[in-house]
Amino acid sequence: MIRVHSAAMAVMRSPPTSLITLIAMVAFAANSLLCRAALRDTDIDAGSFTAVRIASGALALWLIVFLRSKNAPEPQGAGSWLSGLALFVYAAAFSFAYLELASGTGALLLFGAVQATMIGVGLLRGERFGAAQSSGLAIAGVGLIALLLPGLSAPPLRSALLMLLSGMAWGMYSLRGKGAGDPTRVTAGNFARATVPALVLGVAIAYGGTATWDRSGIVYAVASGALTSGVGYAIWYVAVRSLRATTAATVQLCVPVIAALGGTLFLGEPVTARLVLASIAILGGIALVTLRKPVA
Repeated sequence: MIRVHSAAMAVMRSPPTSLITLIAMVAFAANSLLCRAALRDTDIDAGSFTAVRIASGALALWLIVFLRSKNAPEPQGAGSWLSGLALFVYAAAFSFAYLELASGTGALLLFGAVQATMIGVGLLRGERFGAAQSSGLAIAGVGLIALLLPGLSAPPLRSALLMLLSGMAWGMYSLRGKGAGDPTRVTAGNFARATVPALVLGVAIAYGGTATWDRSGIVYAVASGALTSGVGYAIWYVAVRSLRATTAATVQLCVPVIAALGGTLFLGEPVTARLVLASIAILGGIALVTLRKPVA
């Protein structure tokens, strides 16, 4: 009985990696919806949105760390300038790319770049896929393409390159989260560092006379930064420490599906048979990748 009780208490104190990963993916999808709504439906410019998003994320994380600091043990790390720069590049490139890209095209380019970056690094480190994992990755990739590719025209080259850069930066940021110390404080440190170039960008745009603001855009940016970015990324940092690079890359394929479902519920986008079938393919493929042990 004592052992059973101890095991139960351990599970309650440490949620399973699968649950933490799911929460992080939902946060990413919610962040995508907030970004799309702000850049599509309000007058805020991409640079100002990026600056407010990152600054509000840094402030929210600083508050969380401050409230925890009296009882929390001394963390092993507090972020790095390289991770902060990767975070800024991801956020800024993402915002500017969506000024011209269709949402489906942008998501395809973003998550394709994330996969390529993280899986490539994983393979270079000696990770290998078995037959089931390779099949799962193929099924998930086909499902994602089926969901996003048909009917899309060729994207503008500049915006396409920006979104690819955003995906590469996010992939590297995720990889740097493995073993980086206390997740919340590390993420807070990274956001604090990313605030420096983000504010420089915002000031440069304001000085150039191209900055535009409105109340709704600022609200979207603050929600995106404080909740779905800052807190969401801290949660992701917890999850990614227990995931292999290839698994961490593949599981993010579900984000466009969750975002599409969220768009149906909150933005009035229709539910189609294509969406349902693609969701089954993507989530089923991810299950094959994550539930099978990689080949040594």
